[in-house]
Amino acid sequence: MSSEFRIEKDSLGELQVPAKAYYGVQAARAVANFPISGLRPHPVFVRAYVTIKRSAAVVHRDLHLLTDEQVKAILAAADELLAGQHADHIVVDVYQAGAGTSTNMNVNEVIANRAAELLGLKLGDYSKVHPNDHVNMAQSTNDTYPAAMRIGLCMKFPDLLKSLGLAIASLEGKAREFDDVIKSARTHLQDAVPIRLGQEFGGYAMIMKRCRARLVEAELGLRQLNLGGTAAGTGMNAHPEYRTRVAKEISAKSGIAFTPAENLIEVTQSLGDFLHFSSALRLLALELGKIVSDIRLLSSGPRTGLQEIYLPAVQPGSSIMPGKVNPSMAEMMNQVCYQVVGFDQTVAYCAQAGQMDLNVMMPVVNYNLQQALHILSTSIEVFTKKCLDGITVDRARCQMYFESSVGMATIMNPYIGYAKAAELAKESVKTGKSIVDLIREHKLLTEEQLKDILDPRKLTDPDLQSAGAGGG
Repeated sequence: MSSEFRIEKDSLGELQVPAKAYYGVQAARAVANFPISGLRPHPVFVRAYVTIKRSAAVVHRDLHLLTDEQVKAILAAADELLAGQHADHIVVDVYQAGAGTSTNMNVNEVIANRAAELLGLKLGDYSKVHPNDHVNMAQSTNDTYPAAMRIGLCMKFPDLLKSLGLAIASLEGKAREFDDVIKSARTHLQDAVPIRLGQEFGGYAMIMKRCRARLVEAELGLRQLNLGGTAAGTGMNAHPEYRTRVAKEISAKSGIAFTPAENLIEVTQSLGDFLHFSSALRLLALELGKIVSDIRLLSSGPRTGLQEIYLPAVQPGSSIMPGKVNPSMAEMMNQVCYQVVGFDQTVAYCAQAGQMDLNVMMPVVNYNLQQALHILSTSIEVFTKKCLDGITVDRARCQMYFESSVGMATIMNPYIGYAKAAELAKESVKTGKSIVDLIREHKLLTEEQLKDILDPRKLTDPDLQSAGAGGG
C-alpha cells in the first residue's frame, strides 16, 4: 500500500483513506459518493456540531461513562476545531445522503483521529477514542444534525440582527432628515395626495422593525433541542439525565439559552420550527425587496425619471454609455432578496417531505437557511453603508411634483367642491398648468387661504388636518 494512504474498515469493508486525513472511512466513502457541488457546510454549522460533541463528552464524563483520558483528548480536539483548525478535513458535500449521517460521521472521525494523535496513537487507531462508541456516545445523526442546525442558526442570528439594526437606524435618520420635504405620494403609480419624504422613510423603518420582531419570535422556536432523542426520539442508548445536562452544557458554551424539547418525537419528525424561521426570512426579503425597488424608482433619472432622491455613486454604470451611474447597491440587494425567496421555497418543499419518524431532507434545509442568513446579513450591512446612509434629496424637484400633481385636486376638494376640483384636474392635465395656478387664475381662493391650505404639516399630519377632509 502506498504511504499516501492508510486502510480503515467499516461495516461495508475496507477502504483507503488519505494517510494524513483526520477524517476516516465513512467520510471518505461520502466524498467518493457525492462529488456534487463542491460546497461544504457553513463554518458556523461546523462549530455548532463540534459544540454538541464537546458538550456530550463533558456530560458523559460527569456521568462516569467516559474516562478522564478520553474526555481530555476529545475536548482538546474539539477546541482546536472550534478555534478554526482542521476545517479542511470537514469534506462532505452539502448534497449528500439524507439526514446528514455523512457529516455527523465526518465530525466524529476528525475528533476521534485528532484525539488519537494527541494520545500518541496513529491516525485510524480508534482503540482509545472511537468515532461511534465515544465521540458519538448517546447520539444519532437524527438528533445531533437537527440540533446542530438549530444551534448554528442561533449562533449566526446576531449577525442579521446587527445588520437590521444598522438599516433601521439609517432609515430612521433619513426620516428625520427628510421630515420637512413635501412631495406627491403615488398610488397605482399615479399622482396621489401629498406626503412628506420623511414619512415614507419612517414607514420603511417601521416595516424593518416589524420584520425584525417576527424573526426574533421565530428564532426562539429554534432553541429547543431534541438531543437525547437519538434515532427516533425515544431516547434509546441515552442516559436519562443526558438530555437536560447536554442542553445546559451547550447553553453555557454558546451563551445561548437552549432547552430540551418538550416532545423529542415531535421535534425529530418535524421541521416546522425551521420552516417558521425560513418564512420570517422570506417575509423580510419580500418587504426589503419592495423598499429597495421603491428607492430605485425614487432615484430614477437623472432627466427622464423621478429623481426625487440621489443614491451614492459606487461604480460606473455602463461599458458603453459614458457618465452613466446605476443604482448598483440597490440592484444587488434586490437580487439577494429574490435568492432568499428561492431558499425558502426549497425549505418549504423539504419541510413537507418528512416520512414517518424522520425528515431526511435536513442537509439541504440547513444549507439554504445558513446561506439565507449569511447573504442577508452581509448584504443589508453593505447596502446600508454604501447606499442608505448616503441618500440625499432633491428638494426642489419634490416641491415641483407636489405643486404640479393632479392630486392637488383632492386637497382642494373640501374648499371648492368635488365637481370644481375634478374640472380643474382635467384642465391641469390638458394645459400643463398646476391646479394652484388655475385656482389663482380663476380667483377661487385668496393667497392667504392657499397658504393655510397648503401648509405641509397640516396636509400630511392626520392630527392637524381639518374635519372637512374626505377619503378614498
